Amino acid sequence: MAEIRNYTMNFGPQHPATHGVLRLVLELDGEVIERADPHIGLLHRGTEKLAESKPYNQSIGYMDRLDYVSMMANEHGYVLAIEKLLGIEPPERAQYIRVMFDEITRILNHLLWLGTHALDVGAMTVFLYAFREREDLMDCYEAVSGARLHATYYRPGGVYRDLPDSMPQHETSKWHSEKDVARMNSNRQGSLLDFIWDFTERFPSHVDEYETLLTDNRIWKQRTVGIGVVEPDRALQLGLTGPMLRGSGVEWDLRKKQPYEVYNKLDFDIPIGTHGDCYDRYLVRIEEMRQSNDIIRQCVQWLQKNPGLVIVEDHKLAPPKREVMKRDMEALIHHFKLFTEGYCIPKGEAYAAVEHPKGEFGVYIISDGGNKPYRVKVRAPGFAHLSSLDEMVKGHMIADLVAIIGTQDIVFGEIDR
Repeated sequence: MAEIRNYTMNFGPQHPATHGVLRLVLELDGEVIERADPHIGLLHRGTEKLAESKPYNQSIGYMDRLDYVSMMANEHGYVLAIEKLLGIEPPERAQYIRVMFDEITRILNHLLWLGTHALDVGAMTVFLYAFREREDLMDCYEAVSGARLHATYYRPGGVYRDLPDSMPQHETSKWHSEKDVARMNSNRQGSLLDFIWDFTERFPSHVDEYETLLTDNRIWKQRTVGIGVVEPDRALQLGLTGPMLRGSGVEWDLRKKQPYEVYNKLDFDIPIGTHGDCYDRYLVRIEEMRQSNDIIRQCVQWLQKNPGLVIVEDHKLAPPKREVMKRDMEALIHHFKLFTEGYCIPKGEAYAAVEHPKGEFGVYIISDGGNKPYRVKVRAPGFAHLSSLDEMVKGHMIADLVAIIGTQDIVFGEIDR
């Protein structure tokens, strides 16, 4: 008889599927997992404590760095909580811009998830396809904020600035001839909104390409169908949100159930799964990309017809225009005080949540009347998802663990904050 031994072993943090900072202590019976104990704390960056030591308006950049593939969605939760405490509402144009960029962020997130999840499971091509579309959307981020990742574009009272009337152009170089550059610049001749509209025209056919590669691929189905099943009732008990919850068949989406900004004026559907396995969660996210594409198109149509303010005109909360600040002493004082001291928020507490690409992302702020928050608490969707990992992997093989980590769409910036 061969000797049968139970092993305890580390999976990660150096394993490529564990995102560099997840350490799982696995108890194995041969290659079958009996227990998975996630250890976090290898990244700890103290976001909540740092936000408590700075004026409200100086912590927006910390939010970008929580889930660093869903940047503007994180900012949105924080900015909404501040607006709740201040009792202000941003102009309608700013709300449409926010919703449009929330959905651009959702597509960005799902593209990275799709590419890396497929790569973990063994499909290389999808990764290259997904990054082709991410490049265009990153250019949209760069056009409005100057940064491709950590945008800091949302501000209490609106957004940093209006959408630009022109897109940056590619230039000839030793890598790209004039003919190449003319082709690459063909959809950059108009405004940012024209560029986004052009993207939304092309994107559905690209999603079809991802589906051609994966949806009926027998290897993909063998690796994901029936893996990591979560029943609907159990999904609710575990605190799962977003595609993890909808994949189990629970129709819960904050954009429909607790609408914020202008989501109640837009037409879209909530995709839900039936079996609660990795394959269903894949299908839910694919359909979410299509729905986000439709929402972006509705926002572009509205924004093209309705110019207006993009941030409140109260200079105690929003900086004056730069050209005014250069010639008016009062505007200069407002600008200086806003960026050194910030503003004081009345005593109270507020919780604001958004339907982040990964689930419910909430920010709870307590104000003691000063210019810094007394307490900031972030409700990160990935934290609840990671805590369900042990239950989801029990009885599966080590190879299935990789597929389950992928389906959870974990980013450690928000988990180990």
